[in-house]
Amino acid sequence: MAIPVSTLLSRSLAAAMQPVSVGETNQYLTFLLAGEMYAVGILSVMEIIECGNLTEIPMMPAFIRGVINLRGAVVPVVDLAVRFGHARSEVGKRSCIVIVELRQDDGRHEFGILVDAVSKVLEIPAGEIESPPSLGAGIHADFIAGMGRLAGRFVILLDIQRMLSRSDDRALQHGR
Repeated sequence: MAIPVSTLLSRSLAAAMQPVSVGETNQYLTFLLAGEMYAVGILSVMEIIECGNLTEIPMMPAFIRGVINLRGAVVPVVDLAVRFGHARSEVGKRSCIVIVELRQDDGRHEFGILVDAVSKVLEIPAGEIESPPSLGAGIHADFIAGMGRLAGRFVILLDIQRMLSRSDDRALQHGR
């Protein structure tokens, strides 16, 4: 008997969300987006759900893919590919929505980020994390918290708190 993807994802996330090591190691949920590996701090991740039943909202910014009903709550879903300047994500068999928590002055908000595939939870020692790169004038690396070195490659560590800037919040509230 096949186990639903949502059950497997829930079990994986539950196992991964055991207490995070304090000290010099940080845990990150890694995922693929447009062929590149990204990661977010595991403490920001609420759950991982299958991609489906997105409701598009007119006059939203292009990076807002739509909203979902998550246990009665309306949760906006950000298409990270568009947010990062790529073409709109194609939803495939492994596409997921990672529900993350954003803390702002007015409280906590959940939103989804559409990703091509969730990979795994990694522990990255603090000594293996480089500062965000300086890319020069006109190039924004606002979302990058750091670059994790892993087996000769870099994993781009995202800063969830900066994913939606104040200007993006205003655009969402005013439908631009």
